[in-house]
Amino acid sequence: MALSRKARAILNDSSLIEKRDMWFERLTDLFEGRPNSWNDRYLFALSGVNGIGKSDMYTAPEKWVEEALEDLADRLTQPTSDACFCPPCIEAGFYGVHYIDKMLGANVFFKDDQWNVELLKTPVGTLSPPDLESSPIWDLSRRAALAFLEADVRLPLFGLPTIASVLNIAVNLYSEAILVDMLMEPDNAKKDMDVICDLLCMLHRWYRDTLPESQLQPVVAAWRTQPWGYGQICGCTTQLVSGELYREMIAPYDVRVLNVYPHGGMIHLCGAHEQHIPVFRDMKSLRSVQVNDRAARSLEKYFTGLRDDQIIYLNPCKEMTLEEAMEITGGDRVIYVGRLDTPVEKAKYRHAR
Repeated sequence: MALSRKARAILNDSSLIEKRDMWFERLTDLFEGRPNSWNDRYLFALSGVNGIGKSDMYTAPEKWVEEALEDLADRLTQPTSDACFCPPCIEAGFYGVHYIDKMLGANVFFKDDQWNVELLKTPVGTLSPPDLESSPIWDLSRRAALAFLEADVRLPLFGLPTIASVLNIAVNLYSEAILVDMLMEPDNAKKDMDVICDLLCMLHRWYRDTLPESQLQPVVAAWRTQPWGYGQICGCTTQLVSGELYREMIAPYDVRVLNVYPHGGMIHLCGAHEQHIPVFRDMKSLRSVQVNDRAARSLEKYFTGLRDDQIIYLNPCKEMTLEEAMEITGGDRVIYVGRLDTPVEKAKYRHAR
């Protein structure tokens, strides 16, 4: 890959790699509950730096990766905050949240500044696994990942496309029909959910086998960075189901996907999911919960209801500000997603605990 000499030097800079790994050590200690002088004193904050390519990633993924790395190197010439972890990343987000839908044969199209999907016309229970060897979208994905490898740069993180979750994909493909069949025709629902789960696990395994663990991160890498060896699932649509249905029929699939990674991983939540907190608590492979928008308002329920070894990534909102979050948590077991220019001292909020 024809990276400029300047970009290659920045993206292999040993001092930048050492700083990145220092923050990863702090992050790992936070997840493992180990004493760490930074974590013990300050709130952990996360605000990554994303490089963006200008070329069309759907026709020239290699060129897009090259441009994204050049852009990232340029951004890293600007000062980053020492008060928060600012991981350097690139992420080729093919088809947004409909990446897997496209791979499974759905018509995915761009409209109103976002990717959309048409429901499958075939009935629940008839989904077939894709032939990845002849899949154009998988070919693009591999080309992007291999271009990143070929660039031979050791600093940046590589964020995956949205490999989502079994329930998210099933609802994208069938809407309410899959939810009805979970109750009325569970064998049909399980057949398609098995196909989806097998595909998600296969893709995660390929990325894990192909990219260095120290540079691999799931989707939204810059703002959901986890320690090395952790995965991620999307829990958006779990707000549509009861706690009982999630426990019996859906959670086992989420566990299967998380178990592809040696340390489990994260679930992303953005709606009303509080009914699942008891199940989340029981999922040993679920090590972090990321909350934004409606879910962020329920920070206190997640903080008190989850295990002590489950970390909460908080995207603040007007109903859950940094100040309110500190009053609830004292800064413990929470990662604030946003730039801080001055570290937030936990001592001021110790009375909250």
